[in-house]
Amino acid sequence: MYKTHTCGELRAAHIGQTVTLAGWVHRQRDHGGVTFIDLRDRFGIVQIVANPGESHVNSIQDARAEWVLQVTGVVRRRPDGAENPNLPTGEIEIDVKNCEVLNPSKPLPFMINKDEDTDENVRLKYRYLDLRRERLQNNLMLRHKVVKFMRDYLDERGFIEVETPMLFKTTPEGARDYLVPSRVHAGSFYALPQSPQQLKQLLMVAGVERYFQIARCFRDEDLRGDRQPEFTQLDLEMSYVHRDDVLDMMEGLFTAMIPAVAPQKRLISSPWLKLTYFEAVDTYGSDKPDLRFGLKLYDASQVFANSSFMVFQNTLKSGGVIKFIAVPGCAEYTRKEVDDLTTFAKEQGAKGLATLALTAEGVKGTAQKFISPEEVSALKEISGAKEGDLILFVADSKNVANKTLGALRLLFRDRLNLADKSVMAFAWVVDFPMFEWNEEDKKWDAAHHPFTMPKLEDLPKFETNPAEILSDAYDMVCNGYELASGSIRIHRRDIQLKIFQLLGLKDDDIQLKFGHILEAFEYGAPPHGGIAPGIDRLCMLLADEPNIREVIAFPKNQAARDLMADAPSSATDKQLKELHIRVVDKPAETPKA
Repeated sequence: MYKTHTCGELRAAHIGQTVTLAGWVHRQRDHGGVTFIDLRDRFGIVQIVANPGESHVNSIQDARAEWVLQVTGVVRRRPDGAENPNLPTGEIEIDVKNCEVLNPSKPLPFMINKDEDTDENVRLKYRYLDLRRERLQNNLMLRHKVVKFMRDYLDERGFIEVETPMLFKTTPEGARDYLVPSRVHAGSFYALPQSPQQLKQLLMVAGVERYFQIARCFRDEDLRGDRQPEFTQLDLEMSYVHRDDVLDMMEGLFTAMIPAVAPQKRLISSPWLKLTYFEAVDTYGSDKPDLRFGLKLYDASQVFANSSFMVFQNTLKSGGVIKFIAVPGCAEYTRKEVDDLTTFAKEQGAKGLATLALTAEGVKGTAQKFISPEEVSALKEISGAKEGDLILFVADSKNVANKTLGALRLLFRDRLNLADKSVMAFAWVVDFPMFEWNEEDKKWDAAHHPFTMPKLEDLPKFETNPAEILSDAYDMVCNGYELASGSIRIHRRDIQLKIFQLLGLKDDDIQLKFGHILEAFEYGAPPHGGIAPGIDRLCMLLADEPNIREVIAFPKNQAARDLMADAPSSATDKQLKELHIRVVDKPAETPKA
């Protein structure tokens, strides 16, 4: 071993001992010939001191940031007044007796000993350097603790970890598959799994009963701050369970895990709030609501049933709604600020935005002359709005009103700092629609995925009104993010076949793509259900990071490129020939008129 101790473990109890350390030069300072170096490894930082005139001094004086050193010396107490209370090792220092340069470093593309604002593309190109920074090291350790806690918790409750194949077949999971060409089977392709959905269901048929896996998944979709082309989830499945059995298992896991791995965070409630899909969207404008603050959406359609305001009248006559939020302390918004909010509302799809400011001098705003004192009183009673608040109305279809006010709610969350960052506001959203109408293709699509069990009481609606069928699906949401999605699964061939047919799949396609699972359901498949929390997104929230790239060791950028390895890259002609693939040029785009 290159070291007898780590840089972070030495304390006053070690004074007088001779130790050998190895690590990186975090900082180097020269004080009148006496050289001080903060030596760093994964476990911490310790100060080493080299006095002039000693044989090893030259190598220490030459050392620069991120050089790798091995030093041997004696632990001694720092002089009075020179202690560093900000360091666990701040009481002591190492009087160096020998130093060896294990490897020098080129000048750095960015500083590692400070968390300065560096272009993300530069950070990703030199990710192995970026990961040396304390913040990223802490994120990796947090991720390790999260995964270890999950494994230990589930192991104690009878779950077993089973690996499923990375090379499988294409399945309808809602995104594009990454395809892998087969050399042996010319013209055929594997698909990287978007999730182990079918495989974990087959494990239930196989009698595993309680399965989990820290699963790598792949989806070829456009990226956002909380998405990557490859990601990691806790994949979990249970046999002989109803919905609340799965929810209770997950709620217990996360309620125990948060204080253990992130004690700076606190849960907002226990047991967790449970909302139906329609309650969540109607009340918060989103099926993944941030519950750390109020600012709920209210329906004022009844208040304005006899309104003289033509915009409100026409909306109600056309089957629309009038909904609003009451924003605290914003009654004095200027005309420009209101115009900017109106522009924002239109960007969400709304026709416009009406405002009513509750000021000490009375009501003001674009809707002032159309709203009576009685209607103002009714609005206050519904929402609890008071003097100083700004009421924002959207008169439109229910979907547009909910979406627009939900977006405004989040805008004011950030603008007014309404959400406490130390809070983890978990909730369950349940009873999702089973299907959604695809207007472009004139067909029904699965709102969740096609293996989700519909509510059994809704089965007769398959023949009458698929839009009213509810699924036994559920989402775990937290702070405005979907952290997990799951459902009770179909375990009967007749129901699974009926859903495939409703989705417009031909019998030949059903047999080709799903014949294996349909056949498995004929061999005594037990009722089962599961869920898959996203580990990257969870760690992002626990670490207060702005995106999941900060909690992944080697992420892709927003263009799905690995800048460090320059991937994806082209294949050689020999490789393409072996795979029976020919690359065709991308068609030139037609110039716009």
